[in-house]
Amino acid sequence: MISPERQAIALKRYLDASPQMREEIAGLSEHEQAQQVLWAFEDAAQEQGLEPWELTLQLIADSAEEFAAMRLEVHREVAQALGMEWEEYCAFNDIDQKS
Repeated sequence: MISPERQAIALKRYLDASPQMREEIAGLSEHEQAQQVLWAFEDAAQEQGLEPWELTLQLIADSAEEFAAMRLEVHREVAQALGMEWEEYCAFNDIDQKS
């Protein structure tokens, strides 16, 4: 799963890449700013055809290979949490087990 620390890093990087948003939310309370950034982040993920957790990994990964490995690890954790066999989970979610 995605730790709160990783999520915070991704949100910061997302906001750092959007100075216009930073200006737009400057007058809001800290809580409202955080909400606006999270909503924009979730919208950005959806626009890219990603889940928010995938965009989080994409923003914190140092390479495409690291992103793929972290993504696969999250899927393994989900399969385990669901009590599913890895092969069954991969087939159900159309995941290449060699990735």
